Amino acid sequence: MSVELLTVLFFGSLLLFLFLGTPLVFTLGGISVIFLYFTMGPVGFYIVASKFWDSMMSFTLIAIPMYVYMAMLLEKSGVAHDLYRMMHVWFGAIRGGLAIGTVAICAIFAAMSGISGAAVVTMGTIALPRMLERGYDKRLAVGAINCGGGWGILIPPSILMVLYALLTEVSVGRLFASGIGPGILLFVLVSIYIGVRAWLQPSLAPALPVDERGDWTLKLNSLKAVLLPLLIVLLVLGAIFGGFSTPTEAAALGVFGALIASAVHRRLSIAVLADAAMQTLRLTALIMWILFAAHAFSTAYTTLGASDLMNHMMSLIPGGQWGALTFMLLLLLILGMVLDPVGIMLITLPVFLPVVQANGWDPIWFGVIFIIMMEIGYMTPPFGFNLFYLKSVAPPDVTMSDIYWSVIPYVLVTFVGVLIVIMLPEIALYFPNLFFGPG
Repeated sequence: MSVELLTVLFFGSLLLFLFLGTPLVFTLGGISVIFLYFTMGPVGFYIVASKFWDSMMSFTLIAIPMYVYMAMLLEKSGVAHDLYRMMHVWFGAIRGGLAIGTVAICAIFAAMSGISGAAVVTMGTIALPRMLERGYDKRLAVGAINCGGGWGILIPPSILMVLYALLTEVSVGRLFASGIGPGILLFVLVSIYIGVRAWLQPSLAPALPVDERGDWTLKLNSLKAVLLPLLIVLLVLGAIFGGFSTPTEAAALGVFGALIASAVHRRLSIAVLADAAMQTLRLTALIMWILFAAHAFSTAYTTLGASDLMNHMMSLIPGGQWGALTFMLLLLLILGMVLDPVGIMLITLPVFLPVVQANGWDPIWFGVIFIIMMEIGYMTPPFGFNLFYLKSVAPPDVTMSDIYWSVIPYVLVTFVGVLIVIMLPEIALYFPNLFFGPG
């Protein structure tokens, strides 16, 4: 059977079962194993098992349950309440200040955890009702939380970055460092958008009344709220970038910091630890299945010869390397509307990586762009995860339609950030080169 027909059957089967609603992990893993058996015989099973065993022996994998556990503890620790009170006092006096303060908290939360949902749920519970009570436009407020919550997979540490590093065999530490510059860039761009919009349309995001702004004594006292977050960030990122520990070892330090935060806020109990551990177990088990599917898919993809065919097809796209990059970004945007980011990673990386290598692009730079596109996927309708996280905690008068419409300007602002990173790669590569030397 020709490689062209095998490729059509392979990807056609994937799409068929995805549209039928079969879970992505079983679709990828099952179809890959079936195609391997009929093209290679029983030896295909041994190849998949061998690659999966090698992956399971990776020390880096230990970081995943650690970062998940840290995020679960932080969600319950009460750190976010103190942070929001501080932002309320410092930023409330300016138009759009509460929304800007909220995205700042999202950025801090992203630097303390490795997942997207934690900041969305926490800010949706704490910040959204307060902004609505003070006359903020629903869509402006909801969109800010949706956008800022997605930074959990970009600003280090990031579980999605750990998976990307495992699948592409790049340095986790360098990839973590590459997310700092783009993360700061997106925070600045989103803050500018909110500030300009509030200045042009004051009714959308009014400043707080004078009696709610607080004096300098209250402002200075409120700064205590950043001490614990700074401790956690320094424990995790300082240990990695200072060369004191690996990303995996730093994850254990992060859990220690989260335990301290929970104890300080008197939230540390057997029930909290058990609940966080159970959620961590479920998510980690899911990730292990995902890794199995990833190895089965990459083995089948290479064995069938589909990689050579797809590379040839990518080379036919007009516009050279920039045409290929544009096509990949559009494909990621479309897939982000209907699939989860991990699934997109499994499907596209085997196709994209040979193109990245052929064009001589830095895989760290491409990885940052890929992660930002996955962040956009988290907040784009109809199936963006953050949309449903937010709906689950939003007040009843915030409809799903409001949430869908709210993301449009923030997606456009994020796209501007992507274009800036593409045009100025040093934004993504400066910190990796600073902390780890030229790659």
